[in-house]
Amino acid sequence: MSRRALRRLRGEQRGQEPLGPGALQFGFRDDDDAEEEGPKRGPGDRRPRSPGKEGVRVNNRFELINIEDLEEGPVVNGERSDGLRTEAVVSGSKRKSQSGSAEPRKDGESNASGKLRKKKKKQKNKKSSTGETSENGLEDIDRILERIEDSSGPHHPSPPPLSSRKHVLYVEHRHLNPDTELKRYFGARAVLGEQRPRQRQRVYPKCTWLTTPKSTWPRYAKPGLSMRLLESKKGLSCFAFEHSEEYQQTQHKFLAAVESMEPNNIVVLLQTSPYHVDSLLQLSDACRFQDDQEMARDLVERALYSMECAFHPLFSLTSGTCRLDYRRPENRSFYLALYKQMSFLEKRGCPRTALEYCKLILSLEPNEDPLCMLLLVDHLALRARNYEYLIRLFQEWEAHRNLSQLPNFAFSVPLAYFLLSQQADLPEQELSSAREKASLLVRQALIMFPGVLMPLLECCSVRPDAAVACHPFFGPSSEISQPPALSQLVSLYLGRSHFLWKEPTIMSWLEENVRAVLQAVDAGDPAVEECANRRKVLYQRAPRNIHRHVVLSEIKEAVAALPPDVTTQSVMGFDPLPPSDSIYSYTRPERLSPVSHGNTIALFFRSLLPSYTMEGERQEDGGAEGLDHNQGLNRLMLAVRDMMATFHFHDPEAPHEDHAEGDGEWD
Repeated sequence: MSRRALRRLRGEQRGQEPLGPGALQFGFRDDDDAEEEGPKRGPGDRRPRSPGKEGVRVNNRFELINIEDLEEGPVVNGERSDGLRTEAVVSGSKRKSQSGSAEPRKDGESNASGKLRKKKKKQKNKKSSTGETSENGLEDIDRILERIEDSSGPHHPSPPPLSSRKHVLYVEHRHLNPDTELKRYFGARAVLGEQRPRQRQRVYPKCTWLTTPKSTWPRYAKPGLSMRLLESKKGLSCFAFEHSEEYQQTQHKFLAAVESMEPNNIVVLLQTSPYHVDSLLQLSDACRFQDDQEMARDLVERALYSMECAFHPLFSLTSGTCRLDYRRPENRSFYLALYKQMSFLEKRGCPRTALEYCKLILSLEPNEDPLCMLLLVDHLALRARNYEYLIRLFQEWEAHRNLSQLPNFAFSVPLAYFLLSQQADLPEQELSSAREKASLLVRQALIMFPGVLMPLLECCSVRPDAAVACHPFFGPSSEISQPPALSQLVSLYLGRSHFLWKEPTIMSWLEENVRAVLQAVDAGDPAVEECANRRKVLYQRAPRNIHRHVVLSEIKEAVAALPPDVTTQSVMGFDPLPPSDSIYSYTRPERLSPVSHGNTIALFFRSLLPSYTMEGERQEDGGAEGLDHNQGLNRLMLAVRDMMATFHFHDPEAPHEDHAEGDGEWD
């Protein structure tokens, strides 16, 4: 029988045999298996073939894919990247070439066996690639890196992973979108139900994080607002917004419109400059005072979008290392826009998103804190139930910022510890430790700020115990004796966060600690007298940033506690209480005041109607474009008619109707 017939007979037998675990390993046999099969064939049976594709005859053309995969893998330390040794690849290719020279089989069993063999090859490749390649390849990479480090110089310890190096003011992009929080509360269908993603919208120049552009907004065109990098030192980058000449002219028109005390002038200005930031913010306040909250929020979002489109490429919202100097008037608009957006988000029921905005404002200038966000961050953290963040902020900043001297932190941090101890998913040891820490801190807060307890109980509609109400430490004298600056901070905290203490479990816990404090006071604890002396020294006068925060908060109790020097001066909504050391990049051109060139009649008209302007002034300001020159005179005449209609002339000889009726009743 010829060799060809023998090979054909062997091929048919191999295809007809039942498949076993050894039959599927024909392409991955080691050298020992090759030696065992060697004597079965004569030395003349072997043909010198290369391990490549040349000279290889296969029955199934798709088997060439596996051969190419084996050949394309690089050789590392005598092994290919797919985990196969070069000798095994060579021997496997030789055996494939020898077995592939057989004629095609008549039945379909050979095709089935080929498919099973290919599946087995793929499984082997996966196992070997995850095993040998991952181990040997990583070892080689480590060796190369060690050689580079040895050649470059001494070895420096690698920094910790990013998750452990996140700054306490690190802002997450996904939490800047209120829809993310609303989806978590109500579901995606409830939030996105009314939106139509397939609806064609206007094309906007870039993707933003702070706001989502709306199709109802005017088409965006650069208004002349930009940002530049001032300096970078010690890992911090200082930026500043800049106004072009065209934007400066718009700013001058805006200031003239504000002085006219007429909101319609701002509306006219926005028709020509729809993305002027200060005009949008000022008109937003006017809409909010008229209870048009939706329009007010839309205008603030448009202002944020205008400023975000002007960001410098290196300016980052999340890193916490970018700074904006509040002393520059161009930067203040961004602060105020963020604060107003944060207030809208809190009222909308998105405290987690509002907390991210608060962190963002605080990260822009954490040392100066021009809007005093430290008076608000604890409230938002408690509302968002992010107790761990509030505790971490207190632990990291207490040493250099003395956060415990603020009444809001003195009471919010122990409340966060107590609420954390009420969670059931923590170990018992951590729960007890948090409860002890909460009790210790709230006792220190009650000793330091005794004037907080009685107003807090009154706001929560809780009647105190007679022993507490009659005690001189918590009595009315504690509120009267505290300095005015401290009273302002207490009023601000209670007006904003008193409802967080209304839970029965919190009240019972507070009652226990109040009794413990009274026992310490009766025992003559020296900490009581020490805290009383500190209150007299620390809270003599509140800084300007606290006054600015109170004005923006619009909490009635806190605004009523402002000192007279703040309440008597004019406070502008687009720039409340500007710093005394402001840095101006350009100045407003001087305008002739009405006093210098106006007569007595003009001054009288202006006193009757503050928005009245003479025709000459209107021409200087450029406000006569598209307006009637006689409009101011017409408004003045209407005001005079209304004033004259309210005049009543009294005739002493005429009988008084009220007296007549009264005399009739007594008769």
